[in-house]
Amino acid sequence: MKSTPQTISGWGNFPRQVCHLSSQRYEHEIQEALQDSDFSQHIARGLGRAYGDSSLNQDQSVLLQTRRNRFLGFDKDSGILSCEAGTSFEEILAHFLPQGWTLPTTPGTKYVTVGGAIAADVHGKNHHCDGSFGNYVKQFRLLTGTGDVLTCTPENNTDVFWATIGGMGLTGIILDASIQLQSTASVYFHVDYRRTRNLADTLQVFEQSDDDYRYSVAWIDGLAQGKFLGRSVVMLANDAQLEELPSGYKNQPLQLPPKMTPQVPCNLPGFMLNPISVRMLNHTYYHLHRNRQQWVDMDSFFYPLDRIKNWNRAYGRRGFVQYQALFPHQTSLAGLTEMLERISLSRRASFLAVLKRCGAANEGPLSYLYPGHTLALDFPHTGDDLAHLIADLDQILLKNGGRLYLAKDALMKAETFATMYPRLPEFLAVKARVDPENRFVSSQARRLGIVTK
Repeated sequence: MKSTPQTISGWGNFPRQVCHLSSQRYEHEIQEALQDSDFSQHIARGLGRAYGDSSLNQDQSVLLQTRRNRFLGFDKDSGILSCEAGTSFEEILAHFLPQGWTLPTTPGTKYVTVGGAIAADVHGKNHHCDGSFGNYVKQFRLLTGTGDVLTCTPENNTDVFWATIGGMGLTGIILDASIQLQSTASVYFHVDYRRTRNLADTLQVFEQSDDDYRYSVAWIDGLAQGKFLGRSVVMLANDAQLEELPSGYKNQPLQLPPKMTPQVPCNLPGFMLNPISVRMLNHTYYHLHRNRQQWVDMDSFFYPLDRIKNWNRAYGRRGFVQYQALFPHQTSLAGLTEMLERISLSRRASFLAVLKRCGAANEGPLSYLYPGHTLALDFPHTGDDLAHLIADLDQILLKNGGRLYLAKDALMKAETFATMYPRLPEFLAVKARVDPENRFVSSQARRLGIVTK
């Protein structure tokens, strides 16, 4: 099957690499692509929303899966949806939300595919209650490096199932999957906004609200210092029941309100996001969000950035690095304090600073989350000086027993990765069995030493 060399990137627009792209619609076309003698290594790619290089494969093959997006079946009694792996969350919501079904958990964008969501084991604002996406995967079929197609469930091919959930596409290509949807009465949430003075105050709000709110997230002022370090706007929410909704919402409770969709038309000049402009944005955001309660629709609560098309261009031609750090509960306060102090001293502009509380881990050896707190930050890419800052942040994480999220990693070192993910040998044992010739490889896998050739 013909492939085309093209310079591509993840959502952060860094790094940018030449890869050989081909698009498949049917399973036999994937098999044909894997038999292409021009390339020995391949990686699947969905909508390209991983931030770094996990769906890149420099000078090798990238298999585009977004044409493989058919619904294969839906059980209205159980809420189990079967679909091809290229089906997007946006497509699922557009079709099933009007029927009263929604996703059990979702990341901050609906422009991800089911295959990508499994590979990254995505999570959302309800992890402390409901866990990550892998918990709701009932079955998938996996095309492995040996050419076999394995049906994987928590009970059948169990080790391959869990190695694939969070395995970043390195065990093979997910062909289709069955996932659990959740019934819903409306597209609205009752959101409680609470403004906090500092990081200790923010963590205390999370601690005290766990039993009362299904969803929780905090925007953090990443440039605040001193006694205001870690000041935040915490958003706590529950699903709105039909009888709770204001009268104006009850007529069409499963219909999302229309919104304007502005876009960033081109890469903006790099100087626009600087410490002064971001400090002003942070100050404005913090003081506009006073303590209050509000009804908020699903798109506004889960996917605020999806409303701005190509928002990643705001960081300019050089792109940006998203850094998502996880600290265990016992070191959260000390670790997050040291990390925020280091970032504040660097005067690195990160307007999109998001803190979430995490619950229990699942069984995936490379799945990201366990009980603790995760902080996601965006840094404009500026070259070696950013790499030095990231290396310092990595050391803070290592000292505090934390780890980085692979779906957002672009700069981690192999030795750092091996320390942060102590179950890596379990994953490698499964990969060696289902992909003995390392047919499925990404640029990230080479950089992290998961694959050494």
